Amino acid sequence: MEPITLTTERLLLRTFTPEDTEAVHHACQDPDIQRWTTVPSPYEWQHATEFTERMVPDGWRNGTMCTFAVLPRDGGPLMASVAVTMRTFSGTWEIGFWTGKEHRGRGVMAESVVAVSHWAFTGLGATRVEWRAEVGNTGSRAVAEKAGFRIEGELRAALLNKDTLRDVWIGGLLPSDLGLPCNAGYLPARS
Repeated sequence: MEPITLTTERLLLRTFTPEDTEAVHHACQDPDIQRWTTVPSPYEWQHATEFTERMVPDGWRNGTMCTFAVLPRDGGPLMASVAVTMRTFSGTWEIGFWTGKEHRGRGVMAESVVAVSHWAFTGLGATRVEWRAEVGNTGSRAVAEKAGFRIEGELRAALLNKDTLRDVWIGGLLPSDLGLPCNAGYLPARS
């Protein structure tokens, strides 16, 4: 799969390039990114290089992980990262993200998550996009809820982060949540 570029009213979402390595390294020095995501800690230069030069291109090439750098549409610094990763061959993709500390609280990530989720449904044929975050990551949960995800519960020991299994919140987004048709019928459980 070839990388694509998405735009929103304020943002440009494109693949990472080696030129982004320094900005990724800088952003991932943030203790909150290291605490709440699975990036290595401490986050060293080699981790940023592997991310921009190998992990991101390999994910696009094999079509299992599509990662976007989030920048201002009219030009400016790297603000965030958002990716969708294939979870199952039945059409479920998982979304993950981080936002640079200085760019939080302005709706950048919710806008990015909606754009990438919309593309996952229309471009990848996703039938469901899942969001997961460690219980307690209220910032990530606020983004997911603002982007339209329905929080569906907690999963015990569902995230391995820094060699420790952690409980997670899980949320789901369906095409209909964004006003899109679904590629398959849906029969919800009776309450």
